[in-house]
Amino acid sequence: MDLELRHLRIVRAVADAGSVSKAASQLGLAQPALTAQLKRIERVLGGTLFERDRHGARPTRLGELVLSRARVLLPAAQELQEEAVRFAAAPSPGFRIGATNGPILGGLVDRLAAEGAVSTYTSWSAHELTSMVELGRLDYVLTGACGDSGTLTGALVWETISLDPVFCLVGEDHPAAKEKEVELADLAGEQWAVTPGDGCFADCFATACARAGFTPGTIYETDVSTCTHLAQVGRAVVLCQATHQAAQGLTMVPFAGAPLRWRQLLGHHPTAREADWVVAQAKQAHLDAVRRSPVYHDWLVRNPGYGTAP
Repeated sequence: MDLELRHLRIVRAVADAGSVSKAASQLGLAQPALTAQLKRIERVLGGTLFERDRHGARPTRLGELVLSRARVLLPAAQELQEEAVRFAAAPSPGFRIGATNGPILGGLVDRLAAEGAVSTYTSWSAHELTSMVELGRLDYVLTGACGDSGTLTGALVWETISLDPVFCLVGEDHPAAKEKEVELADLAGEQWAVTPGDGCFADCFATACARAGFTPGTIYETDVSTCTHLAQVGRAVVLCQATHQAAQGLTMVPFAGAPLRWRQLLGHHPTAREADWVVAQAKQAHLDAVRRSPVYHDWLVRNPGYGTAP
């Protein structure tokens, strides 16, 4: 009989449980069956792995050696299995990008497409996209979070692409459209519109309004087209990212003092191929978007200490 991973799992289970009977219960085996398996494993390895008495089972010196190897090999085997599943889910080369609503996806796709095939998947939920990367169905997730929120956690590696102020979109006839920037408090009587998401932005907006001395009125959470229409007809002020390209009939206006911020994030699995290069392309796509936005560029000139880097 050759030593197999299942044998190492048995040795680890006995050591972790502290007794053969407890390990048998955890593994769903009868104690005699586990005892017989353990004896066969000991014959293969050439010695006793545990000292057993009425107090339980304690590893011998040989047992400690085997356990030290098992605690390295078993996680490595599990990681290999997970990586193989991810690889099998993406048999052809290319980049699979998931993204929430944002203005730099197009620039990133353009840059990546010059090097290989690119596919995209869009969702309002960053949680959904993160799960798809974890399961190997996507390679990268491009999303965002409130600039004051904490670092995202989980199995993915998260890179900050930029930290930008949040601006607003108003119709060309709106009084604020003629201003270089507007105080949030000056818009206290407005209705608001924003694209949906599953982060803390709504709470951060409410907090910013409270600091400005008011409670926001109706907040329409809807798609980009509807947000644009509501601003064009004067029904709402739209909250937008500073790199947004305003549609015809709309003017983008910064908030004085940048009371709201938005962090652009790129998430990927630790084993993702060419991750450093993809992150660099995302940052360049963001800088390209900044250059295309005269309003944001002018705002940065007036606020040189802010910057767009994390």
